[in-house]
Amino acid sequence: MPSPHHDRQGILAAGNLIVDHVKLIDAWPSQDALVSILEQESSNGGGPYNVAKDLSLLFADREETPFAIALAGMIGDDANGDWIRRDLDAHGIHDPRLLSVSSDLPTSYTDVMTVASSGRRTFFHQRGANAAFRELALEFEDLPHRIFYLGYLLLLDALDLIEEDGATGASRLLAKAQSSGMATVVDLVSEESDRFREVVTPSLPHTDVLLTNEFEAGRLSGINLADFNPASAREAAGILRDLGVNRFVVIHAPGGSYALDCRSGAEYASGSVSMPESEIKGAVGAGDAFATGFLLGFYEDLDVTQSLRQAACVAASCLRHPTTSGGILPLKDCLALGERWGFRDF
Repeated sequence: MPSPHHDRQGILAAGNLIVDHVKLIDAWPSQDALVSILEQESSNGGGPYNVAKDLSLLFADREETPFAIALAGMIGDDANGDWIRRDLDAHGIHDPRLLSVSSDLPTSYTDVMTVASSGRRTFFHQRGANAAFRELALEFEDLPHRIFYLGYLLLLDALDLIEEDGATGASRLLAKAQSSGMATVVDLVSEESDRFREVVTPSLPHTDVLLTNEFEAGRLSGINLADFNPASAREAAGILRDLGVNRFVVIHAPGGSYALDCRSGAEYASGSVSMPESEIKGAVGAGDAFATGFLLGFYEDLDVTQSLRQAACVAASCLRHPTTSGGILPLKDCLALGERWGFRDF
């Protein structure tokens, strides 16, 4: 899947920057009751943050990273913002030019409450500074990156606003990235709402690659993807192509993934890695890990099926740890998981 942007180098991810505070609790309480926190840890959250960090972790030696990884967004002037800055510095992806600091809004965070006995999770989210990140925060003229990844639409208040001409801040930002010579990649959040078409559609004509899970693709296309298979994925992807996506529609689910080449009509599919249930420690971040693997394949012009399999392997690596990026292995070790356990039929 050759890219027309080979004169550029690097990947820029922008949008949601979140700190996940993951707490393991002994039971889910009734109203006014108390439960005990058994364990807790903090981790990165939000598609852009997860993708940028996962990309850095795929290369065991930072000196071997073949391209620059950058992250753009807005944080607050607080402890969570300091935590993000330290984490980005530690992984070689902090560019202070691209990180805005709000003096009024807190850094976005999520308290993730996980019940020890069942693994069921409940999320308490503070939208914080992410809500104020807007298209004027980025100018692309002097940026060298080949790919611009934006996520999550539907969780970026200022960028999701629909203007009088029908455009959104996100659609204007993506158009600017394309006009500067970057390929654009868009990711969504699995919001339980009916506003998918209204908010997301204006961005699709400025989107080269659309990455969605089966829930998001179903909401956006209007196709029921509860039974996710290549036939139902084909129907949904065709509608998303007709809404304006330029190059690839990629839909992923726990069982497998499907990609449609919007130009040629070629179709590609791959099963997920057949990892044993005993190896799965948590699914949080697995969709972003899949996006990371596919994004890397797109960047390196891999065959689309190979990119889908690479994405499945990175997602399998993520499943080995309860946090978003704690399980991400160097790329060769991610690929070894697919060789070890094989792939599901899809």
